[in-house]
Amino acid sequence: MSDLRIAIAGVGKIARDQHIPSLARVEGVGLVAACSRNATVKGIANFPTIEAMLDGMPEIDAVALCTPPGVRHAYAAAALRAGKHVLLEKPPGATLSEIEPLAAFAAEKGLTLFATWHSRFAPAVDAARRFLADAVIGKVEVEWKEDVRHWHPGQAWIWEPGGLGVFDPGINALSIVTAILPQPIFLTGSTLEFPGNRAQPIAATLAFADGRGLEVSAVFDWRQTGPQTWDIRADTDKGRIVLSSGGSVLTIDGTVVSNAPEAEYDGIYKHFARLVAEGRSEVDVSPLRHVADAFLLGRRVEVEAFHD
Repeated sequence: MSDLRIAIAGVGKIARDQHIPSLARVEGVGLVAACSRNATVKGIANFPTIEAMLDGMPEIDAVALCTPPGVRHAYAAAALRAGKHVLLEKPPGATLSEIEPLAAFAAEKGLTLFATWHSRFAPAVDAARRFLADAVIGKVEVEWKEDVRHWHPGQAWIWEPGGLGVFDPGINALSIVTAILPQPIFLTGSTLEFPGNRAQPIAATLAFADGRGLEVSAVFDWRQTGPQTWDIRADTDKGRIVLSSGGSVLTIDGTVVSNAPEAEYDGIYKHFARLVAEGRSEVDVSPLRHVADAFLLGRRVEVEAFHD
């Protein structure tokens, strides 16, 4: 079978840091084109718009959408209309209601739609899921704190409506939590800290429950400097586990049981190729639903202005 010929829409930081290197490493896929308003990728065909790319290269098999979330629905619909499989960078859309019609359209066309959550492909996540599957869980604590100036330098869109603010990284934590806990959780409380000059929060404190007495707390903050914190801790009848480094390291009662190099986007593209080969889609919106609920229940607190 020949490689899945993939085009990228949106040539920004996440495309250059993650998608393009993974597409060069993973067998069975290949990057053949890109579209961007103001950037190009060497060695492949480049186009200014997705329409020009779809018209100019009908041989493309699939499109990976690496744009800000506000335009993903329109881009995904255009690619599906053209008969292309679609991979959605997280979050899969700017709203929940726009995603279901895309999934239905992909099914109607017999195409694969893959809503990716890259943190679920961190190397220790599956081990944590297996450990918790038959455990009695006492409580879960999530601490996700990082420096926005380092990870999103000069990216004004992330502070605009639909940009998610601190939930851009926070949704990664929620994607792991929803993957490793054996029961679904729901939001019970939310406090959101908004800089006085921004439309999206810079920090959030969340509380969840699962209907069986489990309590899950989460703290997201974009103001941390120095070492970054991406930890999920759970107390269980089998021991205390800590999933750290964004899901790369699993510790049980202080002993490291899983620690492997990060290869999240390699995993995404391997899985995408499998979904296409099997004629399946995968569109889980539960992490985005939790973010939407956080805004619905959110108590707004204004904090000092943020300047990049």
